[in-house]
Amino acid sequence: MGIFERFLTLWVGLCIVAGVILGNVMPALFQQVAALEFAHVNLVVALFIWVMIYPMMVQIDFSSLRDIGKRPKGLALTLVVNWLIKPFTMALLGWLFFRVIFSDWVDPQSAGEYIAGMILLGVAPCTAMVFVWSQLTKGDPNYTLIQVSVNDIIMVFAFAPITAFLLGVSDIAVPWDTLLLSVVLYVMLPLAAGIWTRHKIEQSRDGQRLNNLLQTLKPWSILGLLATVVLLFGFQAETIVEQPQTIVLIAIPLLIQTYGIFALAYASARWLRLPHNIAAPACMIGTSNFFELAVAVAISLFGLHSGAALATVVGVLVEVPVMLSLVAFANRTRHWFDSNPANGSA
Repeated sequence: MGIFERFLTLWVGLCIVAGVILGNVMPALFQQVAALEFAHVNLVVALFIWVMIYPMMVQIDFSSLRDIGKRPKGLALTLVVNWLIKPFTMALLGWLFFRVIFSDWVDPQSAGEYIAGMILLGVAPCTAMVFVWSQLTKGDPNYTLIQVSVNDIIMVFAFAPITAFLLGVSDIAVPWDTLLLSVVLYVMLPLAAGIWTRHKIEQSRDGQRLNNLLQTLKPWSILGLLATVVLLFGFQAETIVEQPQTIVLIAIPLLIQTYGIFALAYASARWLRLPHNIAAPACMIGTSNFFELAVAVAISLFGLHSGAALATVVGVLVEVPVMLSLVAFANRTRHWFDSNPANGSA
């Protein structure tokens, strides 16, 4: 591991601090960057995420994708966690904390909006960042691609009905342009670039050339992650400073949800005897959120300054540090899975 990977948690921590400081010192600059968006997708953040994901797409051996169907358990675990468990546990935790435990500290209207924001996070499984978590846990890039792609397809059809059911309304206005544009930017374009790059290199019949390219691109992938962190925290810097108590209240159930879902998925993966390079990404996909979509829907339904929008923003704030802690845990417990005999049906 290079210096970027060994001290990644430190770099992310420094970028969080830098983002909050810069966002408060130069709010106008971050407002201008935040305005560079299309269909609620910030184009600068999309560029940095693209820089993160492209090197991972180059690693994918597309000729091996045809064998994914022989290992259905990892995909099944991801789908069960994402669509049958996670949205409903998020709704339950939101109700428990803001209708019961925190009811004396939060007015009923704000409580309802916070719950709605949490639900939107729970119904939107991760699309882009999961490629980063997969790489950091040495996950199978081919299998991760399939898991993300299947989730994206299901999300197109399931996001609105599940959200409507959990919010108790019948006319959820899903910003389809945001959903489809995000899939194109975060999956399809870097995937196409990865296919083209790998094809060109394989035509040269120089195996070392691919390894050299990946080593060159690896630091850029981490830099893309760090730049994204600075921007996300810079966008919300004033909110972080102005409403620290509210952010803590929202963060508590989100943290319980995140660690709880990961624990359930990780225990299930071990019980299913999945190899670690499939188990770890499967659990990361089920744990992390597609916060771009959640924020966009919250704004369109409840307004930019609503409690629902704030709750989705808090989801962004806790996402990177929490997921890095789970990456570290998954890497330290690799021996739990590598001791399993090879399982061709994973």
